[in-house]
Amino acid sequence: MDLVIRDARVIDGTGAPAYRADVGIRDGRIAVIAREGGGSRPGAPRSLDADGLALAPGFIDMHAHSDLALLRDPDLSAKVAQGVTLDVVGQDGLSYAPVDDRTLADTCAAIAGWNGDGAGIDFDWRTVGGYLDRLDRQGIAVNAAYLVPQGTVRMLVMGWEDRAAGPAETERMKALVAEGLEQGAIGMSSGLTYPPGMYAPDAELTELCRVVAAYGGYYCPHHRSYGAGALDAYAQMVAVTREAGCALHLAHATLNFDVNKGCAPDLLALLDAALTDGADITLDTYPYLAGCTTLAALLPGWAAEGGPQATLARLRDDATAWRIRHAMEVEGADGCHGVPVDWGTVEISGVRRAALAGHVGKTVAAAARERGEAPFATARRLLIEDRLGATVLQHVGHEENVRAIMRHPAHTGGSDGILHGLKPHPRAYGTFPRYLGRYVRELGVLGLEECVAHLTSRPAARLRLPDRGLVREGHRADLVLFDPGTVAAGSTFEAPRTLPTGIPHVLIDGRFVMKDGRRTDVLAGRSVRRAPAD
Repeated sequence: MDLVIRDARVIDGTGAPAYRADVGIRDGRIAVIAREGGGSRPGAPRSLDADGLALAPGFIDMHAHSDLALLRDPDLSAKVAQGVTLDVVGQDGLSYAPVDDRTLADTCAAIAGWNGDGAGIDFDWRTVGGYLDRLDRQGIAVNAAYLVPQGTVRMLVMGWEDRAAGPAETERMKALVAEGLEQGAIGMSSGLTYPPGMYAPDAELTELCRVVAAYGGYYCPHHRSYGAGALDAYAQMVAVTREAGCALHLAHATLNFDVNKGCAPDLLALLDAALTDGADITLDTYPYLAGCTTLAALLPGWAAEGGPQATLARLRDDATAWRIRHAMEVEGADGCHGVPVDWGTVEISGVRRAALAGHVGKTVAAAARERGEAPFATARRLLIEDRLGATVLQHVGHEENVRAIMRHPAHTGGSDGILHGLKPHPRAYGTFPRYLGRYVRELGVLGLEECVAHLTSRPAARLRLPDRGLVREGHRADLVLFDPGTVAAGSTFEAPRTLPTGIPHVLIDGRFVMKDGRRTDVLAGRSVRRAPAD
């Protein structure tokens, strides 16, 4: 053995009761598991006394926005300190491959609030395979898998046009999705409240999902509404993937806004009926009530047609800005999930321009009161001056919905964590310890072994990773050791970048990336590429 972890309380990821064992690691894999009382104990030049600690598979973040942070921040303690050993990026239909020079610039502008504007990054790739190769060449803090972003693909073929694709355009998009999957992507994502992906009709999505299904991948939509009409939007995605014969993974599957208070049982009944009928469905959630996105995302979809510069031109025009305000505040814009925006729930969490930093931490309504102007005027000015880069928190969730959905057997954990901005959502730093501390130990919503399964083996099964997600001989030694009695998220809305407690050790491929509560300098992460279809 290279290393033996002694006297650990093994929570193996299956949901079975924990047991005590020594776990021996050799060449980056679990070589032996010697249960207590089972005979001889393995030896090794190095050992770690894990008495009092739980040993679990590394946590898999099924919804991560670390696409550029993986390259920009080799430390990435925000994820490593949570016990995360694999991030799934390329989410919400917008990321940085496949692109050309034009669409790369537009993408950097459109999702600057998620990842920054790309300053300091050498974008030496244009394809999915090129991006994954770059991760491997540079070395990264945690492993990373990639979803082909449907909005980015549509942008590459059709620009920012709000119309259905023609036959030749559809074939080109299908070819790009297939190319991304062949190069290692594990599925396809969409952001159906984000332009330009939101402009795709269901028939177009179905055709792309047929390609995903042919490669054994899964479709991960941020669907068309989490507010008004949310249940219909969920049903839409179930219907699309059923017709295409494609596995479905529902991104940040929650129900928000007043219209959905207490509606989680309706969603779960919809999903259970589809599962009983043979559908392949999983989902992820984060254990918080507030959402997080860009301020520009709340605009009506028609205001974004043509791309970021066209959006800014519409905002600068008084007559068009009035139409935008009416759509947002009266009609309920599609970007805000069909619900009239309540500016008192929209908190500014990050800006690109330092001169605008005084807005951070305030709701749009509060910032407007300080200036003696209407909230839309404040939002409009911020969008223009910050070039669409501002991020916001939306305080629109419901605790009963969060708890009900996380109990479902198809549930997995995903942070949806945006690491950029002055005051990011605390879920970026706290999702996984919050599950274990708040919802297991304090509230008892999930049992410990059950919760670990939600965060490890279930996502590994969705990703079709045969040697991850379990503490099992022969599996990769991606492992986390934590104290069930003290593990907790340190991050709060007031101090969102505070690291968690109770997670002293994290290993990737048998190498310590966190040891004794401190980040090491090890970059053990690599790209995790799609397994060949059966």
